[in-house]
Amino acid sequence: MVPLIGDERLDYLLDERLRIIQSPSVFSFSLDAVLLADFVGIPLKKGKIVDLCSGNGVIPLFLSLRTQGEIIGVEIQERLYDMANRSIQYNQLEEKIKMIHGDIKNAPSFLGSEKYDAVTCNPPYFKKTNSIEEININEHLAIARHELLCTLEDSISVASQLVKQGGKVAFVHRPGRLLDIITLMRANRLEPKRIRFVYPKAGKEANILLVEAIKDGKPDLKVLPPLFVYKDGNNYTEEMSKILYGK
Repeated sequence: MVPLIGDERLDYLLDERLRIIQSPSVFSFSLDAVLLADFVGIPLKKGKIVDLCSGNGVIPLFLSLRTQGEIIGVEIQERLYDMANRSIQYNQLEEKIKMIHGDIKNAPSFLGSEKYDAVTCNPPYFKKTNSIEEININEHLAIARHELLCTLEDSISVASQLVKQGGKVAFVHRPGRLLDIITLMRANRLEPKRIRFVYPKAGKEANILLVEAIKDGKPDLKVLPPLFVYKDGNNYTEEMSKILYGK
């Protein structure tokens, strides 16, 4: 039995095929991770995938349901790295998923360049700030949410270095950074090919952005139909329920 530490709990993922270790005071995955893992195009059988800024390993776990390929997660925070490893052990996925404790900015040096079929990243969303009020006093959450240890530019540059020519790179972020993302991707040989905006419900502004690019791809951007999370009340839409639960 995999041990739990402090206020950690063992939660189910998606349709209850997998479980994940989470902690309300350290890290719990969000809808963003679920959407990114569903959105990215990955090889179904053989292939190598890297997830940057992995946190407690939620995206590698989600991706393991979609591919038989090798998945590597990179996480700088030791506590989250340890949680991810124990979740992998609990689900008996040690042969499929490997976690690396390290700085994503150094990932090409320890993973190698242009070796991977796909790279995913759910990076910190908020730019670095000196305002104490704007940074969560919880160090783990602050690092996950603010560009304290890596910037958007860092993560896009590293993703481009890791992925093969013709390979895919997918990010989830906030719509307000769309132009930054496209500019940085093109500066790093990543051509945006698919974009999708996610809305809390009809009539609301988009609050999540999904972008997938191909390394050295030809310009041909497709804006996919909008995804609405909730319908009337607090019930998930049919598409969101299918993404979350496979139903």
